[in-house]
Amino acid sequence: MKTVYDYTVKDRQGNDVSLSEYQGKVLLIVNTATGCGFTPHYEPLEAMYKELRDRGFEILDFPCNQFANQAPGSDDEIHEFCTLKFGTEFPQFSKIDVNGETADPLYAFLAAEKPFEGFGKGLKSAALNKFADRNNKAFGEKAYIKWNFTKFLVDREGRVIARFEPTADMKTVREAVIAAL
Repeated sequence: MKTVYDYTVKDRQGNDVSLSEYQGKVLLIVNTATGCGFTPHYEPLEAMYKELRDRGFEILDFPCNQFANQAPGSDDEIHEFCTLKFGTEFPQFSKIDVNGETADPLYAFLAAEKPFEGFGKGLKSAALNKFADRNNKAFGEKAYIKWNFTKFLVDREGRVIARFEPTADMKTVREAVIAAL
């Protein structure tokens, strides 16, 4: 059975990083963007990271520019923005694609393990659904991720145990992380 530990990604300098380096930790894997309406999620993410990292928790940040070009900067520009504006300390990797023919294999795996089930209810969810549907038509069956700040929770054995869309309440995400720890 495959786990996230079977994947290798690139750090911000372009070096290979085996996710097996995170074996035994609870992971929250997030695709991010610096110019998105959900960019303020960096604040509760960083607070959760500071509070829980000593208990074996890691957040893995993967910037992506596939959603309305909301992450246009270089890896260094994105990192500088996140550290200066939100004080982020969790690992940030090289910008990737999460959809289409060029999707990073990690994201194809994550989405296969926990497919999209909807953004939830309410006006924000309905509006986001329209934007996401329009944006993701270009990716067809390979539209694995619907929008920025989709979060995948991975247990200490490398299994994907939950998926949270950007509309999910961050308190719910935090509770799931604590339960996994």
